[in-house]
Amino acid sequence: MRFALIVSRYHAFVTDRLEAGARTALHDAGIPGVDVVTFAVPGAYELAQAASRIASTGGWSGVVCLGCLIRGETPHFDHIAQAASHGIMLAAQTTQVPVSFGLLTTNTAEEALARAGDGPSNKGHEAALAALDMARLYARLD
Repeated sequence: MRFALIVSRYHAFVTDRLEAGARTALHDAGIPGVDVVTFAVPGAYELAQAASRIASTGGWSGVVCLGCLIRGETPHFDHIAQAASHGIMLAAQTTQVPVSFGLLTTNTAEEALARAGDGPSNKGHEAALAALDMARLYARLD
């Protein structure tokens, strides 16, 4: 199995931890020869663009989108969160490749870090397991 991790560089102090959680989940899943490749993008807005393009190249069992939005003083947060969420789902639907959602949408950096800690409660870990579950489902359907 082969998984793409698309990781936003914005708020790397959080997204690096999400990536580590996702890698741990996939490597600990007991899949012989699992291949995990990371693709960095500038921010959350670019997650869906990259997911669509990467998934459409073929050869991927799943794509995991990882990012972090922290609410600020302007409506920018709401626009990016909505666009990214919709785009990630659209990428999954149009490419027929499982694309999971590991985009944190938090009010503070402390909330974000709490969701990117060590262990199975890490949202990157959860998103990777969701992609794995969906990849197994798609394999059964094929």
